[in-house]
Amino acid sequence: MTLAAPKMAIDRPAKRRRSSREMSAGWFAFFMNVPTLLFLGLVLAWPVLYAGYLSVHRVGLAQLRRGEFPFNGWENYGRVLEDPLFWTALQNTAVFTAITVSTEVVLAVMIALLINQSSIWTSRITRLLILLPYAIPPIANGLIWSFMYSFQFGFLNRILFTLGLISDPVNWAGNPDTALYAVTVPYIWRTLPFAIILVHAALQGVPRELYEQAAVDGAHAWRRFWHITLPLLRPVIAVILILRTAFAFAVFEEILAITQGGPGDATWVAAWYSYKITFSPPNNFGMGSASAFILALMIGVMALIYLRTIYRRVTL
Repeated sequence: MTLAAPKMAIDRPAKRRRSSREMSAGWFAFFMNVPTLLFLGLVLAWPVLYAGYLSVHRVGLAQLRRGEFPFNGWENYGRVLEDPLFWTALQNTAVFTAITVSTEVVLAVMIALLINQSSIWTSRITRLLILLPYAIPPIANGLIWSFMYSFQFGFLNRILFTLGLISDPVNWAGNPDTALYAVTVPYIWRTLPFAIILVHAALQGVPRELYEQAAVDGAHAWRRFWHITLPLLRPVIAVILILRTAFAFAVFEEILAITQGGPGDATWVAAWYSYKITFSPPNNFGMGSASAFILALMIGVMALIYLRTIYRRVTL
Protein backbone atom coordinates (compact mmCIF):
# COMPACT_ATOMS: atom_id res chain seq x y z
CA MET A 1 0.00 0.00 0.00
CA THR A 2 2.81 2.40 0.77
CA LEU A 3 4.35 1.82 -2.65
CA ALA A 4 1.11 2.39 -4.66
CA ALA A 5 0.70 6.09 -3.77
CA PRO A 6 3.96 7.28 -5.33
CA LYS A 7 3.17 5.23 -8.44
CA MET A 8 -0.20 6.96 -8.84
CA ALA A 9 1.41 10.33 -8.30
CA ILE A 10 3.89 9.59 -11.04
CA ASP A 11 1.29 8.23 -13.50
CA ARG A 12 -1.09 11.22 -13.32
CA PRO A 13 1.30 13.83 -14.75
CA ALA A 14 2.35 11.36 -17.47
CA LYS A 15 -1.30 10.84 -18.37
CA ARG A 16 -1.87 14.57 -18.52
CA ARG A 17 1.17 14.97 -20.74
CA ARG A 18 -0.11 12.23 -23.07
CA SER A 19 -3.54 13.85 -23.41
CA SER A 20 -1.87 17.20 -24.09
CA ARG A 21 0.22 15.68 -26.85
CA GLU A 22 -2.82 13.95 -28.36
CA MET A 23 -4.76 17.21 -28.39
CA SER A 24 -1.88 18.95 -30.13
CA ALA A 25 -1.76 16.19 -32.77
CA GLY A 26 -5.51 16.54 -33.34
CA TRP A 27 -5.27 20.28 -33.86
CA PHE A 28 -2.26 19.79 -36.13
CA ALA A 29 -4.25 17.32 -38.26
CA PHE A 30 -7.14 19.77 -38.41
CA PHE A 31 -4.98 22.64 -39.61
CA MET A 32 -3.32 20.38 -42.17
CA ASN A 33 -6.74 19.55 -43.62
CA VAL A 34 -7.98 23.15 -43.72
CA PRO A 35 -6.72 23.77 -47.32
CA THR A 36 -8.46 20.60 -48.50
CA LEU A 37 -11.69 21.55 -46.72
CA LEU A 38 -11.59 25.03 -48.22
CA PHE A 39 -10.96 23.62 -51.70
CA LEU A 40 -13.84 21.14 -51.39
CA GLY A 41 -16.04 23.91 -50.06
CA LEU A 42 -15.30 26.12 -53.06
CA VAL A 43 -15.55 23.36 -55.65
CA LEU A 44 -18.51 21.40 -54.23
CA ALA A 45 -20.41 23.30 -51.57
CA TRP A 46 -20.39 26.76 -53.14
CA PRO A 47 -21.95 25.77 -56.51
CA VAL A 48 -24.67 23.83 -54.70
CA LEU A 49 -25.44 26.73 -52.38
CA TYR A 50 -25.41 29.22 -55.25
CA ALA A 51 -27.75 27.00 -57.26
CA GLY A 52 -30.06 26.98 -54.25
CA TYR A 53 -29.90 30.78 -54.14
CA LEU A 54 -30.74 31.13 -57.84
CA SER A 55 -33.57 28.62 -57.53
CA VAL A 56 -35.59 30.99 -55.31
CA HIS A 57 -35.01 34.05 -57.50
CA ARG A 58 -36.23 35.15 -60.93
CA VAL A 59 -33.11 34.95 -63.10
CA GLY A 60 -33.38 35.48 -66.85
CA LEU A 61 -31.52 37.42 -69.51
CA ALA A 62 -33.24 40.67 -68.49
CA GLN A 63 -32.28 40.18 -64.84
CA LEU A 64 -28.71 39.29 -65.81
CA ARG A 65 -28.39 42.55 -67.79
CA ARG A 66 -29.61 44.59 -64.84
CA GLY A 67 -27.79 42.51 -62.25
CA GLU A 68 -30.96 42.27 -60.15
CA PHE A 69 -32.49 38.93 -59.16
CA PRO A 70 -35.98 39.44 -57.69
CA PHE A 71 -36.92 36.95 -54.99
CA ASN A 72 -39.85 34.74 -56.01
CA GLY A 73 -39.84 32.08 -53.29
CA TRP A 74 -40.87 28.61 -54.38
CA GLU A 75 -42.29 29.71 -57.74
CA ASN A 76 -39.50 28.08 -59.77
CA TYR A 77 -39.93 24.79 -57.93
CA GLY A 78 -43.66 24.86 -58.54
CA ARG A 79 -43.20 25.50 -62.25
CA VAL A 80 -40.73 22.62 -62.53
CA LEU A 81 -42.99 20.19 -60.68
CA GLU A 82 -45.98 21.24 -62.80
CA ASP A 83 -44.10 20.75 -66.08
CA PRO A 84 -45.09 17.43 -67.75
CA LEU A 85 -41.74 17.38 -69.55
CA PHE A 86 -39.93 17.24 -66.20
CA TRP A 87 -41.81 14.10 -65.20
CA THR A 88 -41.12 12.57 -68.61
CA ALA A 89 -37.43 13.30 -68.12
CA LEU A 90 -37.58 11.82 -64.62
CA GLN A 91 -39.24 8.66 -65.92
CA ASN A 92 -36.59 8.28 -68.64
CA THR A 93 -33.89 8.80 -66.01
CA ALA A 94 -35.35 6.07 -63.81
CA VAL A 95 -35.45 3.62 -66.74
CA PHE A 96 -31.92 4.54 -67.79
CA THR A 97 -30.60 4.15 -64.24
CA ALA A 98 -32.31 0.80 -63.66
CA ILE A 99 -30.95 -0.67 -66.91
CA THR A 100 -27.40 0.59 -66.60
CA VAL A 101 -26.85 -0.10 -62.89
CA SER A 102 -28.30 -3.62 -62.92
CA THR A 103 -26.39 -4.53 -66.09
CA GLU A 104 -23.13 -3.14 -64.72
CA VAL A 105 -23.38 -5.09 -61.47
CA VAL A 106 -24.12 -8.41 -63.22
CA LEU A 107 -21.45 -7.96 -65.90
CA ALA A 108 -18.88 -6.72 -63.39
CA VAL A 109 -19.25 -9.84 -61.23
CA MET A 110 -19.13 -12.18 -64.25
CA ILE A 111 -16.10 -10.54 -65.90
CA ALA A 112 -14.21 -10.17 -62.61
CA LEU A 113 -14.72 -13.87 -61.90
CA LEU A 114 -13.36 -14.75 -65.36
CA ILE A 115 -10.31 -12.54 -64.85
CA ASN A 116 -9.72 -14.02 -61.42
CA GLN A 117 -9.64 -17.54 -62.89
CA SER A 118 -7.10 -16.69 -65.60
CA SER A 119 -3.33 -16.81 -65.32
CA ILE A 120 -1.31 -13.93 -63.91
CA TRP A 121 -0.01 -12.50 -67.20
CA THR A 122 -3.36 -12.92 -68.92
CA SER A 123 -5.08 -11.21 -65.99
CA ARG A 124 -2.75 -8.21 -66.23
CA ILE A 125 -3.30 -7.80 -69.96
CA THR A 126 -7.05 -8.16 -69.56
CA ARG A 127 -7.17 -5.56 -66.78
CA LEU A 128 -5.22 -3.14 -68.97
CA LEU A 129 -7.62 -3.61 -71.88
CA ILE A 130 -10.65 -3.27 -69.62
CA LEU A 131 -9.43 0.08 -68.31
CA LEU A 132 -9.22 1.63 -71.79
CA PRO A 133 -12.94 2.53 -72.12
CA TYR A 134 -12.84 4.21 -68.70
CA ALA A 135 -10.00 6.46 -69.91
CA ILE A 136 -12.02 7.80 -72.85
CA PRO A 137 -13.71 11.18 -72.18
CA PRO A 138 -17.52 10.87 -72.04
CA ILE A 139 -18.09 13.27 -74.96
CA ALA A 140 -15.59 11.39 -77.14
CA ASN A 141 -17.24 8.12 -76.16
CA GLY A 142 -20.63 9.49 -77.18
CA LEU A 143 -19.31 10.71 -80.54
CA ILE A 144 -17.72 7.32 -81.27
CA TRP A 145 -20.98 5.52 -80.61
CA SER A 146 -23.00 8.08 -82.55
CA PHE A 147 -20.96 7.14 -85.65
CA MET A 148 -21.50 3.45 -84.88
CA TYR A 149 -25.26 4.06 -84.63
CA SER A 150 -25.37 6.10 -87.84
CA PHE A 151 -28.32 5.12 -90.05
CA GLN A 152 -26.43 5.55 -93.35
CA PHE A 153 -22.85 4.42 -92.66
CA GLY A 154 -22.97 3.08 -89.12
CA PHE A 155 -20.57 0.26 -88.28
CA LEU A 156 -23.21 -1.55 -86.20
CA ASN A 157 -25.67 -1.81 -89.10
CA ARG A 158 -22.92 -3.09 -91.38
CA ILE A 159 -21.98 -5.86 -88.96
CA LEU A 160 -25.59 -6.94 -88.44
CA PHE A 161 -26.27 -6.80 -92.19
CA THR A 162 -23.18 -8.90 -92.92
CA LEU A 163 -24.24 -11.49 -90.36
CA GLY A 164 -27.69 -11.62 -91.92
CA LEU A 165 -29.44 -10.44 -88.75
CA ILE A 166 -31.07 -7.43 -90.45
CA SER A 167 -32.19 -6.79 -94.02
CA ASP A 168 -32.58 -2.99 -93.76
CA PRO A 169 -30.59 -0.40 -91.78
CA VAL A 170 -31.92 0.37 -88.30
CA ASN A 171 -32.05 3.94 -87.02
CA TRP A 172 -30.93 3.05 -83.51
CA ALA A 173 -30.58 6.56 -82.07
CA GLY A 174 -33.29 8.14 -84.21
CA ASN A 175 -36.14 5.80 -83.33
CA PRO A 176 -38.19 6.80 -80.25
CA ASP A 177 -38.64 3.12 -79.37
CA THR A 178 -34.91 2.32 -79.32
CA ALA A 179 -33.15 5.64 -78.66
CA LEU A 180 -33.10 5.45 -74.85
CA TYR A 181 -31.90 1.85 -74.88
CA ALA A 182 -29.27 2.71 -77.49
CA VAL A 183 -27.82 5.39 -75.19
CA THR A 184 -27.47 2.91 -72.32
CA VAL A 185 -24.96 0.77 -74.25
CA PRO A 186 -22.23 3.48 -74.63
CA TYR A 187 -22.69 4.50 -71.02
CA ILE A 188 -22.34 0.92 -69.75
CA TRP A 189 -19.32 0.37 -72.02
CA ARG A 190 -17.59 3.44 -70.54
CA THR A 191 -18.40 2.97 -66.86
CA LEU A 192 -18.27 -0.83 -66.55
CA PRO A 193 -14.46 -0.98 -65.98
CA PHE A 194 -14.87 0.91 -62.71
CA ALA A 195 -17.19 -1.77 -61.33
CA ILE A 196 -15.02 -4.60 -62.68
CA ILE A 197 -11.89 -3.30 -60.95
CA LEU A 198 -13.72 -2.96 -57.63
CA VAL A 199 -15.14 -6.49 -57.78
CA HIS A 200 -11.81 -7.94 -58.93
CA ALA A 201 -10.01 -6.25 -56.03
CA ALA A 202 -12.59 -7.67 -53.60
CA LEU A 203 -12.08 -11.16 -55.04
CA GLN A 204 -8.37 -10.95 -54.26
CA GLY A 205 -9.24 -10.77 -50.57
CA VAL A 206 -11.32 -13.96 -50.52
CA PRO A 207 -9.29 -16.71 -48.76
CA ARG A 208 -8.58 -19.68 -51.02
CA GLU A 209 -8.97 -22.00 -48.05
CA LEU A 210 -12.71 -21.40 -48.10
CA TYR A 211 -13.02 -22.71 -51.66
CA GLU A 212 -10.73 -25.66 -50.94
CA GLN A 213 -12.76 -26.63 -47.87
CA ALA A 214 -16.03 -26.28 -49.81
CA ALA A 215 -14.65 -28.45 -52.62
CA VAL A 216 -13.64 -31.10 -50.11
CA ASP A 217 -17.18 -31.02 -48.70
CA GLY A 218 -18.53 -31.68 -52.20
CA ALA A 219 -19.89 -28.21 -53.04
CA HIS A 220 -20.01 -27.55 -56.79
CA ALA A 221 -19.08 -24.27 -58.46
CA TRP A 222 -22.52 -22.66 -58.19
CA ARG A 223 -22.87 -23.44 -54.48
CA ARG A 224 -19.36 -22.09 -53.82
CA PHE A 225 -20.28 -18.87 -55.62
CA TRP A 226 -23.66 -18.51 -53.88
CA HIS A 227 -22.51 -19.32 -50.33
CA ILE A 228 -18.92 -17.99 -50.34
CA THR A 229 -18.18 -15.53 -53.14
CA LEU A 230 -21.44 -13.59 -53.28
CA PRO A 231 -21.75 -12.95 -49.50
CA LEU A 232 -18.17 -11.66 -49.40
CA LEU A 233 -18.81 -9.44 -52.44
CA ARG A 234 -21.92 -7.80 -51.00
CA PRO A 235 -20.07 -4.83 -49.42
CA VAL A 236 -18.38 -3.86 -52.68
CA ILE A 237 -21.59 -4.47 -54.64
CA ALA A 238 -23.35 -2.08 -52.28
CA VAL A 239 -20.68 0.57 -52.94
CA ILE A 240 -21.05 0.07 -56.70
CA LEU A 241 -24.83 0.43 -56.44
CA ILE A 242 -24.53 3.69 -54.51
CA LEU A 243 -21.94 5.30 -56.79
CA ARG A 244 -23.29 4.11 -60.11
CA THR A 245 -26.88 5.05 -59.25
CA ALA A 246 -25.80 8.58 -58.35
CA PHE A 247 -23.79 9.01 -61.56
CA ALA A 248 -26.36 7.35 -63.83
CA PHE A 249 -29.11 9.57 -62.42
CA ALA A 250 -27.08 12.61 -63.54
CA VAL A 251 -26.09 11.30 -67.01
CA PHE A 252 -25.57 14.08 -69.53
CA GLU A 253 -22.58 13.61 -71.86
CA GLU A 254 -23.81 10.61 -73.85
CA ILE A 255 -27.21 12.27 -74.28
CA LEU A 256 -25.55 15.42 -75.61
CA ALA A 257 -23.26 13.60 -78.03
CA ILE A 258 -25.64 10.95 -79.38
CA THR A 259 -29.27 12.11 -79.33
CA GLN A 260 -29.43 15.61 -77.78
CA GLY A 261 -32.62 14.57 -76.05
CA GLY A 262 -34.31 13.35 -79.22
CA PRO A 263 -36.09 12.10 -81.08
CA GLY A 264 -38.77 14.26 -79.51
CA ASP A 265 -38.47 13.74 -75.78
CA ALA A 266 -37.51 10.05 -75.96
CA THR A 267 -34.10 10.61 -74.33
CA TRP A 268 -34.83 13.65 -72.20
CA VAL A 269 -33.30 12.89 -68.80
CA ALA A 270 -33.24 15.01 -65.66
CA ALA A 271 -29.80 16.57 -66.29
CA TRP A 272 -30.70 17.31 -69.91
CA TYR A 273 -33.93 18.96 -68.78
CA SER A 274 -31.99 21.26 -66.42
CA TYR A 275 -29.55 22.12 -69.20
CA LYS A 276 -32.23 22.92 -71.79
CA ILE A 277 -34.34 24.99 -69.39
CA THR A 278 -31.26 27.02 -68.42
CA PHE A 279 -29.51 27.61 -71.75
CA SER A 280 -32.36 27.54 -74.26
CA PRO A 281 -34.48 30.68 -74.84
CA PRO A 282 -35.85 32.30 -72.77
CA ASN A 283 -32.88 31.15 -70.60
CA ASN A 284 -34.63 30.69 -67.29
CA PHE A 285 -31.64 30.29 -64.96
CA GLY A 286 -33.81 30.30 -61.88
CA MET A 287 -36.03 27.47 -63.07
CA GLY A 288 -33.00 25.53 -64.36
CA SER A 289 -31.30 25.90 -60.98
CA ALA A 290 -34.48 24.70 -59.26
CA SER A 291 -34.62 21.57 -61.43
CA ALA A 292 -30.89 20.91 -60.87
CA PHE A 293 -31.34 21.38 -57.13
CA ILE A 294 -34.27 18.94 -57.14
CA LEU A 295 -32.07 16.43 -58.97
CA ALA A 296 -29.27 16.89 -56.42
CA LEU A 297 -31.69 16.38 -53.54
CA MET A 298 -33.09 13.22 -55.15
CA ILE A 299 -29.58 11.81 -55.60
CA GLY A 300 -28.79 12.60 -51.97
CA VAL A 301 -31.98 10.90 -50.77
CA MET A 302 -31.23 7.81 -52.86
CA ALA A 303 -27.70 7.65 -51.46
CA LEU A 304 -29.05 7.82 -47.90
CA ILE A 305 -31.58 5.07 -48.65
CA TYR A 306 -28.81 2.86 -50.02
CA LEU A 307 -26.64 3.54 -46.98
CA ARG A 308 -29.42 2.81 -44.49
CA THR A 309 -30.74 -0.30 -46.22
CA ILE A 310 -28.30 -2.10 -48.51
CA TYR A 311 -24.92 -1.07 -47.11
CA ARG A 312 -25.99 -1.23 -43.47
CA ARG A 313 -27.45 -4.72 -43.85
CA VAL A 314 -24.29 -5.88 -45.59
CA THR A 315 -21.86 -4.57 -42.99
CA LEU A 316 -23.79 -5.69 -39.89
